[in-house]
Amino acid sequence: MRLGVLDIGSNTVHLLLVDAHPGAAPVAFGSHKRALQLVAYLDADGAISEEGQRELLDFIGEAADFARTNNAEDLLAFATSAIRESANGDAVLARVYAETGIRLEELSGPDEAASTFLAVRRWYGWGAGNILNLDIGGGSFELAMGTDEHPELALSVPLGAGRLTWDHLQADPPTAKSVKATRKYIRSMLEEPIAAFAELDPANVVAATSKSFRSLARITGAAPRAAGPYVKRELRLADLRLWSSRLAAMSSADRTDLPGVSDVRAKQLLAAALVAEEAMAGLGIDAAQICPWALREGLILRRFDHLQGA
Repeated sequence: MRLGVLDIGSNTVHLLLVDAHPGAAPVAFGSHKRALQLVAYLDADGAISEEGQRELLDFIGEAADFARTNNAEDLLAFATSAIRESANGDAVLARVYAETGIRLEELSGPDEAASTFLAVRRWYGWGAGNILNLDIGGGSFELAMGTDEHPELALSVPLGAGRLTWDHLQADPPTAKSVKATRKYIRSMLEEPIAAFAELDPANVVAATSKSFRSLARITGAAPRAAGPYVKRELRLADLRLWSSRLAAMSSADRTDLPGVSDVRAKQLLAAALVAEEAMAGLGIDAAQICPWALREGLILRRFDHLQGA
Protein backbone atom coordinates (compact mmCIF):
# COMPACT_ATOMS: atom_id res chain seq x y z
CA MET A 1 0.00 0.00 0.00
CA ARG A 2 1.32 3.41 -0.94
CA LEU A 3 0.80 6.12 1.68
CA GLY A 4 1.64 9.80 1.52
CA VAL A 5 2.37 12.23 4.33
CA LEU A 6 2.32 15.96 3.66
CA ASP A 7 4.31 17.85 6.28
CA ILE A 8 3.86 21.63 6.56
CA GLY A 9 6.80 22.50 8.78
CA SER A 10 8.48 25.74 9.78
CA ASN A 11 11.48 25.37 7.45
CA THR A 12 10.25 23.12 4.66
CA VAL A 13 7.05 21.77 3.17
CA HIS A 14 7.48 18.13 2.26
CA LEU A 15 5.45 15.31 0.75
CA LEU A 16 6.84 11.81 1.39
CA LEU A 17 5.40 8.73 -0.31
CA VAL A 18 6.11 5.33 1.21
CA ASP A 19 5.20 1.74 0.45
CA ALA A 20 4.14 -0.29 3.47
CA HIS A 21 2.57 -3.61 4.35
CA PRO A 22 1.94 -5.53 7.59
CA GLY A 23 5.07 -6.65 9.39
CA ALA A 24 7.49 -4.52 7.39
CA ALA A 25 9.07 -1.10 7.80
CA PRO A 26 7.73 1.61 5.47
CA VAL A 27 10.02 2.09 2.49
CA ALA A 28 10.37 5.51 0.87
CA PHE A 29 9.09 5.62 -2.71
CA GLY A 30 9.55 9.29 -3.54
CA SER A 31 9.26 12.81 -2.21
CA HIS A 32 8.52 16.35 -3.25
CA LYS A 33 9.63 19.26 -1.08
CA ARG A 34 10.38 22.95 -1.05
CA ALA A 35 12.23 25.26 1.33
CA LEU A 36 9.53 27.54 2.72
CA GLN A 37 10.17 29.38 5.98
CA LEU A 38 6.70 30.51 6.94
CA VAL A 39 8.10 32.52 9.86
CA ALA A 40 9.60 34.87 7.27
CA TYR A 41 6.07 35.61 6.00
CA LEU A 42 4.61 36.70 9.34
CA ASP A 43 3.36 40.28 9.50
CA ALA A 44 3.51 42.62 12.50
CA ASP A 45 0.46 40.92 14.01
CA GLY A 46 1.96 37.42 13.70
CA ALA A 47 -0.29 36.43 10.78
CA ILE A 48 0.89 34.63 7.65
CA SER A 49 0.86 37.16 4.81
CA GLU A 50 -0.93 36.77 1.49
CA GLU A 51 2.42 36.06 -0.19
CA GLY A 52 3.18 33.31 2.30
CA GLN A 53 -0.26 31.79 1.87
CA ARG A 54 0.15 31.83 -1.89
CA GLU A 55 3.49 30.02 -1.66
CA LEU A 56 1.90 27.43 0.62
CA LEU A 57 -1.11 26.90 -1.64
CA ASP A 58 1.10 26.52 -4.72
CA PHE A 59 3.18 23.84 -3.04
CA ILE A 60 0.18 21.91 -1.72
CA GLY A 61 -1.28 21.88 -5.23
CA GLU A 62 2.00 20.49 -6.56
CA ALA A 63 2.12 17.89 -3.79
CA ALA A 64 -1.44 16.72 -4.48
CA ASP A 65 -0.58 16.30 -8.16
CA PHE A 66 2.59 14.37 -7.26
CA ALA A 67 0.63 12.04 -4.98
CA ARG A 68 -2.03 11.36 -7.66
CA THR A 69 0.54 10.84 -10.40
CA ASN A 70 2.38 8.29 -8.25
CA ASN A 71 -0.77 6.40 -7.26
CA ALA A 72 -0.88 7.22 -3.55
CA GLU A 73 -3.81 5.35 -2.00
CA ASP A 74 -4.04 7.49 1.10
CA LEU A 75 -2.76 10.95 2.04
CA LEU A 76 -2.19 12.28 5.54
CA ALA A 77 -1.60 16.04 5.67
CA PHE A 78 -0.59 17.91 8.80
CA ALA A 79 0.66 21.27 9.99
CA THR A 80 2.90 21.97 12.96
CA SER A 81 3.91 25.10 14.88
CA ALA A 82 4.36 27.34 11.83
CA ILE A 83 0.60 27.45 11.28
CA ARG A 84 -0.51 26.41 14.76
CA GLU A 85 1.00 29.49 16.38
CA SER A 86 0.28 32.05 13.67
CA ALA A 87 -2.44 34.62 14.34
CA ASN A 88 -4.51 33.51 11.34
CA GLY A 89 -3.77 29.78 11.44
CA ASP A 90 -7.42 28.67 11.40
CA ALA A 91 -8.18 30.90 8.43
CA VAL A 92 -5.14 29.56 6.54
CA LEU A 93 -6.24 25.96 7.17
CA ALA A 94 -9.74 26.78 5.93
CA ARG A 95 -8.37 28.45 2.80
CA VAL A 96 -6.11 25.50 2.03
CA TYR A 97 -9.10 23.15 2.17
CA ALA A 98 -11.31 25.46 0.12
CA GLU A 99 -8.76 25.96 -2.67
CA THR A 100 -7.02 22.57 -2.80
CA GLY A 101 -9.39 20.06 -1.20
CA ILE A 102 -6.58 19.04 1.18
CA ARG A 103 -7.54 19.08 4.84
CA LEU A 104 -4.50 19.81 6.99
CA GLU A 105 -4.60 18.31 10.47
CA GLU A 106 -3.25 20.76 13.02
CA LEU A 107 -0.98 18.88 15.39
CA SER A 108 -0.50 20.16 18.92
CA GLY A 109 3.01 20.26 20.36
CA PRO A 110 2.43 17.21 22.58
CA ASP A 111 0.95 15.39 19.55
CA GLU A 112 4.16 16.09 17.64
CA ALA A 113 6.26 14.81 20.51
CA ALA A 114 4.16 11.65 20.93
CA SER A 115 4.04 10.83 17.20
CA THR A 116 7.80 11.24 16.90
CA PHE A 117 8.25 9.07 19.98
CA LEU A 118 6.23 6.28 18.32
CA ALA A 119 8.68 6.28 15.39
CA VAL A 120 11.65 6.18 17.74
CA ARG A 121 10.15 3.32 19.76
CA ARG A 122 9.52 1.29 16.59
CA TRP A 123 13.06 1.97 15.38
CA TYR A 124 14.80 0.84 18.58
CA GLY A 125 12.25 -1.78 19.65
CA TRP A 126 11.06 -2.92 23.05
CA GLY A 127 14.54 -3.97 24.08
CA ALA A 128 15.57 -0.33 24.32
CA GLY A 129 13.61 0.04 27.56
CA ASN A 130 12.90 3.56 28.76
CA ILE A 131 13.53 6.04 25.91
CA LEU A 132 13.99 9.79 26.09
CA ASN A 133 13.67 11.55 22.73
CA LEU A 134 14.57 15.12 21.81
CA ASP A 135 13.49 16.85 18.58
CA ILE A 136 14.34 20.39 17.46
CA GLY A 137 12.05 21.78 14.76
CA GLY A 138 11.88 25.19 13.18
CA GLY A 139 9.20 26.49 15.52
CA SER A 140 9.33 24.27 18.59
CA PHE A 141 11.38 21.80 20.63
CA GLU A 142 9.74 18.52 21.61
CA LEU A 143 10.67 16.12 24.41
CA ALA A 144 9.08 12.73 25.13
CA MET A 145 9.90 9.82 27.40
CA GLY A 146 8.45 6.43 28.25
CA THR A 147 8.63 2.64 28.12
CA ASP A 148 5.61 2.07 25.84
CA GLU A 149 4.66 3.26 22.35
CA HIS A 150 2.82 6.14 23.98
CA PRO A 151 5.18 8.29 26.06
CA GLU A 152 4.64 8.78 29.75
CA LEU A 153 5.43 12.47 29.29
CA ALA A 154 5.40 14.50 26.06
CA LEU A 155 6.08 18.24 26.04
CA SER A 156 6.60 21.00 23.50
CA VAL A 157 8.51 24.22 24.15
CA PRO A 158 8.62 27.24 21.78
CA LEU A 159 12.37 26.89 21.22
CA GLY A 160 12.50 26.03 17.52
CA ALA A 161 15.73 26.90 15.71
CA GLY A 162 13.97 29.13 13.19
CA ARG A 163 11.92 30.94 15.83
CA LEU A 164 14.96 31.61 18.03
CA THR A 165 17.03 32.83 15.11
CA TRP A 166 14.28 35.15 13.92
CA ASP A 167 13.56 36.57 17.38
CA HIS A 168 17.01 36.62 19.01
CA LEU A 169 19.89 35.99 16.58
CA GLN A 170 19.21 38.15 13.53
CA ALA A 171 22.76 39.55 13.21
CA ASP A 172 25.02 37.53 10.94
CA PRO A 173 27.29 36.60 12.64
CA PRO A 174 25.50 37.20 15.93
CA THR A 175 26.90 39.43 18.65
CA ALA A 176 28.35 37.89 21.79
CA LYS A 177 25.72 39.77 23.78
CA SER A 178 22.84 38.25 21.76
CA VAL A 179 24.26 34.72 22.11
CA LYS A 180 24.56 35.14 25.88
CA ALA A 181 21.02 36.50 26.12
CA THR A 182 19.68 33.65 23.97
CA ARG A 183 21.34 31.07 26.22
CA LYS A 184 19.75 32.70 29.25
CA TYR A 185 16.35 32.69 27.56
CA ILE A 186 16.66 29.00 26.58
CA ARG A 187 17.62 28.02 30.12
CA SER A 188 14.62 29.84 31.55
CA MET A 189 12.27 28.14 29.09
CA LEU A 190 13.71 24.71 29.88
CA GLU A 191 13.52 24.96 33.66
CA GLU A 192 10.04 23.46 34.02
CA PRO A 193 10.43 20.71 31.36
CA ILE A 194 13.76 19.60 32.85
CA ALA A 195 12.21 19.46 36.32
CA ALA A 196 9.29 17.40 34.99
CA PHE A 197 11.53 14.83 33.29
CA ALA A 198 13.72 14.61 36.38
CA GLU A 199 10.73 13.07 38.16
CA LEU A 200 10.72 10.08 35.79
CA ASP A 201 12.91 6.98 35.81
CA PRO A 202 16.30 7.37 34.08
CA ALA A 203 16.39 6.66 30.34
CA ASN A 204 18.04 3.52 28.98
CA VAL A 205 18.34 5.16 25.56
CA VAL A 206 18.56 8.87 24.75
CA ALA A 207 17.61 9.54 21.13
CA ALA A 208 17.56 12.69 19.03
CA THR A 209 15.56 13.25 15.88
CA SER A 210 15.15 16.03 13.28
CA LYS A 211 17.39 17.58 10.67
CA SER A 212 18.86 19.94 13.24
CA PHE A 213 20.22 17.12 15.37
CA ARG A 214 21.46 15.25 12.29
CA SER A 215 23.34 18.34 11.11
CA LEU A 216 24.87 18.92 14.54
CA ALA A 217 25.99 15.30 14.75
CA ARG A 218 27.47 15.50 11.25
CA ILE A 219 29.62 18.57 11.94
CA THR A 220 30.88 16.95 15.15
CA GLY A 221 32.10 13.90 13.26
CA ALA A 222 29.16 11.54 12.66
CA ALA A 223 28.97 9.54 9.43
CA PRO A 224 27.44 11.23 6.37
CA ARG A 225 23.93 10.45 5.19
CA ALA A 226 25.36 8.46 2.28
CA ALA A 227 26.60 5.84 4.75
CA GLY A 228 23.00 4.73 5.21
CA PRO A 229 20.46 4.72 8.06
CA TYR A 230 21.91 1.77 9.98
CA VAL A 231 25.26 3.35 10.78
CA LYS A 232 25.39 4.40 14.43
CA ARG A 233 25.54 8.15 14.86
CA GLU A 234 25.62 10.14 18.06
CA LEU A 235 25.94 13.67 19.30
CA ARG A 236 28.22 14.15 22.30
CA LEU A 237 27.76 17.06 24.67
CA ALA A 238 31.50 17.71 24.91
CA ASP A 239 31.72 18.09 21.11
CA LEU A 240 28.56 20.18 21.00
CA ARG A 241 29.94 22.67 23.54
CA LEU A 242 33.00 23.18 21.38
CA TRP A 243 30.97 23.62 18.20
CA SER A 244 28.46 26.00 19.77
CA SER A 245 31.33 28.43 20.36
CA ARG A 246 32.63 27.91 16.83
CA LEU A 247 29.22 28.44 15.23
CA ALA A 248 28.71 31.65 17.21
CA ALA A 249 31.83 33.08 15.56
CA MET A 250 30.82 32.07 12.02
CA SER A 251 28.56 33.75 9.50
CA SER A 252 25.76 31.72 7.93
CA ALA A 253 27.71 31.72 4.65
CA ASP A 254 30.69 30.15 6.40
CA ARG A 255 28.46 27.51 7.99
CA THR A 256 27.35 26.25 4.57
CA ASP A 257 30.91 24.98 4.07
CA LEU A 258 30.47 22.59 6.99
CA PRO A 259 29.58 18.97 6.16
CA GLY A 260 25.86 18.24 6.03
CA VAL A 261 24.75 21.87 6.42
CA SER A 262 22.33 23.22 3.79
CA ASP A 263 21.75 26.87 2.92
CA VAL A 264 18.34 26.69 4.61
CA ARG A 265 19.74 25.34 7.89
CA ALA A 266 22.96 27.35 8.03
CA LYS A 267 21.52 30.49 9.63
CA GLN A 268 19.55 28.45 12.19
CA LEU A 269 22.31 26.03 13.16
CA LEU A 270 23.64 28.11 16.06
CA ALA A 271 20.18 28.35 17.63
CA ALA A 272 19.76 24.59 17.27
CA ALA A 273 23.17 24.02 18.88
CA LEU A 274 22.30 26.25 21.83
CA VAL A 275 18.99 24.46 22.44
CA ALA A 276 20.60 21.04 22.14
CA GLU A 277 23.47 21.98 24.44
CA GLU A 278 21.29 23.52 27.16
CA ALA A 279 18.78 20.66 27.02
CA MET A 280 21.43 17.93 27.16
CA ALA A 281 23.32 19.65 29.98
CA GLY A 282 20.14 20.31 31.96
CA LEU A 283 18.92 16.73 31.56
CA GLY A 284 22.31 15.25 32.39
CA ILE A 285 22.86 13.74 28.96
CA ASP A 286 26.44 13.08 27.83
CA ALA A 287 25.49 11.73 24.37
CA ALA A 288 22.38 11.17 22.27
CA GLN A 289 21.87 8.60 19.51
CA ILE A 290 20.64 10.01 16.20
CA CYS A 291 17.47 8.19 15.14
CA PRO A 292 16.71 8.28 11.39
CA TRP A 293 12.95 8.07 11.95
CA ALA A 294 11.01 11.07 13.22
CA LEU A 295 7.61 12.77 12.98
CA ARG A 296 6.71 11.83 9.40
CA GLU A 297 7.50 8.18 10.01
CA GLY A 298 5.56 8.23 13.26
CA LEU A 299 2.46 9.58 11.55
CA ILE A 300 2.79 7.05 8.74
CA LEU A 301 3.08 4.20 11.24
CA ARG A 302 0.08 5.44 13.19
CA ARG A 303 -1.98 5.84 10.03
CA PHE A 304 -1.05 2.42 8.75
CA ASP A 305 -1.90 0.85 12.11
CA HIS A 306 -5.32 2.50 11.93
CA LEU A 307 -5.97 1.35 8.38
CA GLN A 308 -4.99 -2.23 9.18
CA GLY A 309 -7.23 -2.26 12.23
CA ALA A 310 -10.26 -0.81 10.42
